[in-house]
Amino acid sequence: MLKNYFKIALRTLLRNKAFSAINIIGLSVGMAVAILIGLWIFDEMSFDKYHQKYDRLAQVMQNQTWNGVIGSQTAMPLPLAPELRAKYSGDFKNVVLSSWTFEHILAVGDKKFTKTGNFVEPKFPEMFTFKMLKGSQKGLKDPYSILISESVATALFGDTDPINKIVKVDNKTNVKVTGVYEDLPHNTTLNEVSFVLPWELYLATENWVKNSQDQWNNNSFQTFAELNPNADFDKVSAKIRLVKFNHDKQDAAKPMVFLHPMSKWHLYSEFKDGKISGGRIQFVWLFGIIGVFVLLLACINFMNLSTARSEKRAKEVGVRKAIGSVRSQLITQFLSESLLIVVFAFVLTLVLVTLTLPWFNELSDKKMSILWTNPYFWILSISFSLITGLISGSYPAFYLSSFDPIRVLKGTFRVGRFAAVPRKVLVVIQFTVSVTLIIGTIIVYRQIQHAKDRPIGYSRDGLIAITINTPELVGHYDALRSDLLKTGAVYEMSQSSSPTTGVYSNQIGFNWEGKDPNLQALFGVIAVSHDYGKSVGWNFVEGRDFSRNFSTDTSGMVLNEAAAKFIGMKNPVGKNINWNDKNYRIVGVIKNMVMESPYEPIKPTIFFINYGWANIINVKLNPAMSASASLEKVGEVFRRYNPGSPFDYKFADEQYALKFNSEERIGKLATFFACLAIFISCLGIFGLASFTAEQRTKEIGVRKVLGASVFNLWQLLSKDFVVLVMISFLIATPIAYYFMNGWLKNYEYRSEISWWIFGISGLGALIITLLTVSYQAVKAASANPVKSLRTE
Repeated sequence: MLKNYFKIALRTLLRNKAFSAINIIGLSVGMAVAILIGLWIFDEMSFDKYHQKYDRLAQVMQNQTWNGVIGSQTAMPLPLAPELRAKYSGDFKNVVLSSWTFEHILAVGDKKFTKTGNFVEPKFPEMFTFKMLKGSQKGLKDPYSILISESVATALFGDTDPINKIVKVDNKTNVKVTGVYEDLPHNTTLNEVSFVLPWELYLATENWVKNSQDQWNNNSFQTFAELNPNADFDKVSAKIRLVKFNHDKQDAAKPMVFLHPMSKWHLYSEFKDGKISGGRIQFVWLFGIIGVFVLLLACINFMNLSTARSEKRAKEVGVRKAIGSVRSQLITQFLSESLLIVVFAFVLTLVLVTLTLPWFNELSDKKMSILWTNPYFWILSISFSLITGLISGSYPAFYLSSFDPIRVLKGTFRVGRFAAVPRKVLVVIQFTVSVTLIIGTIIVYRQIQHAKDRPIGYSRDGLIAITINTPELVGHYDALRSDLLKTGAVYEMSQSSSPTTGVYSNQIGFNWEGKDPNLQALFGVIAVSHDYGKSVGWNFVEGRDFSRNFSTDTSGMVLNEAAAKFIGMKNPVGKNINWNDKNYRIVGVIKNMVMESPYEPIKPTIFFINYGWANIINVKLNPAMSASASLEKVGEVFRRYNPGSPFDYKFADEQYALKFNSEERIGKLATFFACLAIFISCLGIFGLASFTAEQRTKEIGVRKVLGASVFNLWQLLSKDFVVLVMISFLIATPIAYYFMNGWLKNYEYRSEISWWIFGISGLGALIITLLTVSYQAVKAASANPVKSLRTE
């Protein structure tokens, strides 16, 4: 019986090829968007689930009050981990220390690579369930051992078994490979960890780490914890809240320790006033809603086009009822047509997703794949398609099956003056969604451009940063600088403890005249060499740069505008700041440098002379020479001083551009979905315009005979759609303003929402609509009236 329904449905669809094609294309695009967004959301929601103990792992964090504001940070003191292990063993199964993920040089013979990794305590690989391909998770018990990822093992050893082979780290320490683990997936927070080294080696090779073992105020390390199976994150957080404060109750920062569960690392990574305020979860909701609406637009197209054809199918319904068909049979027949369209659309959807997924991965910085072998994918996709078909076909099915056969066959059936109202409402919904997406996309791009246009306070052009991570470069700065300047490829060079794209160190212990004694002041602190300002192109507001001509400059400081404003001194140049019981004289104030997030206020930052702290070399290339030629000469000098290491450098402008990656991806994805929403909406309007022109064929013929021009007829057929788009614009404007204004409030440094954004969006939607309708309108208006008026 059902087979017969589908046979009839197939014949019906073949008789109406244009109608079928429009619906199949519209639904397939809508379902393809839904599947792509579904894969994206699945990837986001499955972040860090690679680790088997995902639901019991956490990072130990702390809230501190600096400069009158509560801030949350992951940097913790070294002695915290041993204390948590000793005093809270009933709550924690494991607590481990880790360094930050930094670049290190790994060398085997002539092969040298710069890779990122951590120094960790021995239980780290076991806690995070590294999947070992060779060796053991317990391979870090030897202080001179290393666990490497599969890709690092291939790069260093090729097809040779790496176990027990020697790797030289940073040209100074030989370690033995005791294990190879599977590369960590893209959707894990630890994906940049391509090797791990023993914590004992960190203590043995870095004196400052060894000296930090009893320093509760040195927040320079990461601490991770694994809870016992029955422990609760909130209850344990409450227990350990004062563990750090109890070691120094005079600490004005009032540190409060808490656990941040791994399940929230990715989606809930932002904090405000010491509490989780959001993160990427907002994008999960955003794209989930967009996916639902884009699919809804495709369903609306189907309902609109089906009901628009109701008069043409009225006689069919009348005849079927007259020969004995009951309403349930008609409903089944129309739903069969709908489901058949969905089946064809689903097949086309899989083709579209397969073709677009590589591009979509590149756009969204993902490594997603269609889950062909996953039964849940097929169950969800097929169920989803069936539901889509039922939703799309339900209204037309119940509407068409309700026609009175007597009135239809007598020719007295009319759909009524309000029959078109539901279609118009659906068109308004379609374009409301489309216009809202257009407005949102423009505002996102405006915000990105606003941040890009922000004055950054220094010159990025031709500026490169080179990390000092080998002993060969230590203590040879003056000779290296002299040789580099002699090449003619370098305009200037300097050293610093942070690159221009970040502030690595935040310090307390500052006092100055007029300071509130209750204020716990925190400043970003960067140690520099004398030529730093000339290398990066400082812009002075007042005072001067550091100079070798003034021996007192070794006790001098340069402040950025934010720091000068924070301390509240009038004419600060020449005034003193005491830092850790040593007096420093302010020699200059520079314009703010955007070194961290371009969307946030500038951090108060202090620069001072200290060659011992520096681990970054900043090189300003000669603008009169090509970058490639300059880099070749600079590389030759570096390789002469440091032959055992690759010449690795980073351009400041490229590193700064990375700060916009997340927002730019969101903007591109929003543009992509907005374009598809507009396409689906226009596809529906194209179909409706076609049927409208077909229904009014005789009217158009009469008007043309009576002297109506093509332009008059174009106006006649277009005005209804123009009115609907204008109504959509009026509805979309306040909705878009409300949501986008809320989104912009997430940024301290943000653009304004200008009226012209709404004007351009409305005008753009109107132009697109007119172009879509015009083809059918002009085609109908240009037709020969004799044919349309001929007696049937």
